[in-house]
This record gives sequence, C-alpha cells and structure tokens, in this order.
Amino acid sequence: MKSIRRLSIAPGTALGLIALFFALGGSAFAVGERMQSPSVAQPRCTNGAVRGVAAVTGTSTGMANIPDKFTSAGALFTRKFNCTGKAIQVRRADAGVFEIRFVGITGGSAVGSATSDAYANVEPVAGGAFRVIVHPAGRDDKAELPFTIVVV
Repeated sequence: MKSIRRLSIAPGTALGLIALFFALGGSAFAVGERMQSPSVAQPRCTNGAVRGVAAVTGTSTGMANIPDKFTSAGALFTRKFNCTGKAIQVRRADAGVFEIRFVGITGGSAVGSATSDAYANVEPVAGGAFRVIVHPAGRDDKAELPFTIVVV
C-alpha cells in the first residue's frame, strides 16, 4: 500500500514567507502610489537630473491633427513627466515641425528620438520651449511621425 506523503512547512518558514509577502507588497504599494501622482514635484529638479519626458503620438488620426496653439491634452501623449509637477504643452508649427514646452522648466537641454526609421532634431526656442523636427532616415524632408523628448 502506498503512503501519501504530506508536505509540512515549519512554523519558522511560514512566518518568514508571510513577512516577505508583506515587505514586498508594502514596497510595491508605496512605489505605485508615488508613480500615480504626476502632479507631485520631484524632490530634486536640478541640473543633471532628468527634468522632463514626453512621448508625443498625436491623436488617433495622426500627428497632423495636433493644433497650432499650445495644448496639454492627454490624448496627444502616451507618456509625460515634468519634475515641477506642471503641464507639458505641445503644438504643431508646420508639417513635421513641433514645439513642446515643459511649464516651470527654464533652460536645460533636450534630446529627441522619433519612431520608425526616422530621427528627431531638437533645438531650444524662445519662451523655454523646444522645437522638434522629425525627418525620415536618410532624407531631408519632414515627416509627421511620433517622437519622444527628454529634458535634462
């Protein structure tokens, strides 16, 4: 006759597993709470730190429908972060030319990246904004493609 072996856990092991569960769960909860509140300013919004990030994708019908006046409509972004906790605004200046500003951040430098097989040139403009020009790879014409900008 076969005997059935029962799995037994020592009390110390059970207590350790419960403590591990609460420790990891509490840390994850705290990080999640911090990530869900984008309006809270980062404690260190200084030079050398990442001060802003924006992934601009445009509306569901494309980048050409971004208005020519600055807007911070959430549908235009897939991701946005401003270390001051203030708005990020974007506008379409021309075909393939966009301007984006991070309210509360003055100066700084930025880098851009475009999707697909394209690249983005970033240059500062008056008023603390950045001009992003998107080009298909290997060509000089401008393209209406999503882009990401990081301000440091």
